[in-house]
Amino acid sequence: MTNREFFLARRKAEYPAFRTVLRALPEDRLDYKPHEKSPSAQQLVWVLAQELGSGVELCDTGETRFPTAPAPALDAMIATFDKNYAALEGTVRKMDDAAWTKVGQLKSGGKVVMESPVGEFLWYLFFDAIHHRGQLAAYLRPMGGKVPAIYGPSADTRGK
Repeated sequence: MTNREFFLARRKAEYPAFRTVLRALPEDRLDYKPHEKSPSAQQLVWVLAQELGSGVELCDTGETRFPTAPAPALDAMIATFDKNYAALEGTVRKMDDAAWTKVGQLKSGGKVVMESPVGEFLWYLFFDAIHHRGQLAAYLRPMGGKVPAIYGPSADTRGK
């Protein structure tokens, strides 16, 4: 199995956990943040959805930028997440080894802030998404929601 194939396999395995966490968020509490310096739940969901689109852009053009679009309602953010998750999978499936190892750039304000092989960059985005999913899972109970099973039962799903 190549690194790219393993990447696709891990994304497929993690997708249901992303969906259950996103669907567990109380829509009326998306402004929740545990600390004034923390991002809100809405900001985290929107980052998850937009990062995937940035991955597609990176694969297609060799560069991407930090997304800046304002966040829509939860259902629209989840729909964007689903659309971009599928688009990135399709894009990576079509890549060859040369495209996977080609250097890509993340730009902000016209300056390069990160440069690495596209495959490494996509792993970085994937790990960042898993990190943000964990933040959202930790926000759920204080938001009034229940934590779904992610890598096994949670205290909220045990015994169901």
